[in-house]
Amino acid sequence: MMKLSTYINLARLNRPIGIWLLMFPAWWGIALASPTWLPGFLLLLFACGAVLMRSAGCVYNDMIDKDFDAKVRRTASRPLASGEVSSKEALIVLFLLLGGSALILFSLPPSVILTGFVALGLVFLYPWMKRITYWPQLFLGLTFNIGIFMGWLSLHPELSLTPFLFYGGAILWTLGYDTIYAFQDREDDLFAGVKSSAIAISSAPKLYLSLFYGGTLVLWAMGGKQAHLGWIYWIFLGFIALHLAWQITFLKEDDPDNCLKRFKSNTYVGVLLFLGIFFSHLIPRCITL
Repeated sequence: MMKLSTYINLARLNRPIGIWLLMFPAWWGIALASPTWLPGFLLLLFACGAVLMRSAGCVYNDMIDKDFDAKVRRTASRPLASGEVSSKEALIVLFLLLGGSALILFSLPPSVILTGFVALGLVFLYPWMKRITYWPQLFLGLTFNIGIFMGWLSLHPELSLTPFLFYGGAILWTLGYDTIYAFQDREDDLFAGVKSSAIAISSAPKLYLSLFYGGTLVLWAMGGKQAHLGWIYWIFLGFIALHLAWQITFLKEDDPDNCLKRFKSNTYVGVLLFLGIFFSHLIPRCITL
């Protein structure tokens, strides 16, 4: 049982926030592409894929970063960094998770499979970004939100401008929330020689976060207009704007607990955007009925 608990920690299943943040972009893509009621089985399939791929990404990331993690207080107790799990054990867990992910991926259309391989390539590149750029959070945005395209292509034969606009907004959203997350480790990262956007924007953090989140809202507004979403979408987008403003206004970048709370609150953004898209399709159909 102790080993099972260790593997759960290794895959970060005890901290599901990353699963939600990976899953919701795919659900947005499905909701945007759905002309009728949302396909429940497809939503479930992508939810399972998010669990497996987020877990695989965490294991791989820890394998690459175990020496860095050992120097950072927040990550020093992770199973690989602390020596609870060997690299060989982690590799076996990684292959099992990737195998499960492959079973789901190959049940989807060819265009989704191709996009999935692009996503996998981004996942394997991501841990190296903190070694070469102060903007690994931007690369994470490229990686974490590609599910928008996969969800869309599950129902549409080809991409349009709509998913690209939502993808662009999601990249900036991820840049914002993961920068807030990175504030927790800013001092340790400087000591360990790890680069992050939290270090890059230290001179004016709230200004930069306002630009990131402001760009998010602009692109999601453009996406909503391009997709001809109904009036209720704009109400939900307004709630998202208020929530993002709350994050920035009450952020204390030197308080780890404050940063973690604001980071985790981005689950609400995922839910609100999904519901905004869904109800903007649903309500007009109900009225016509």
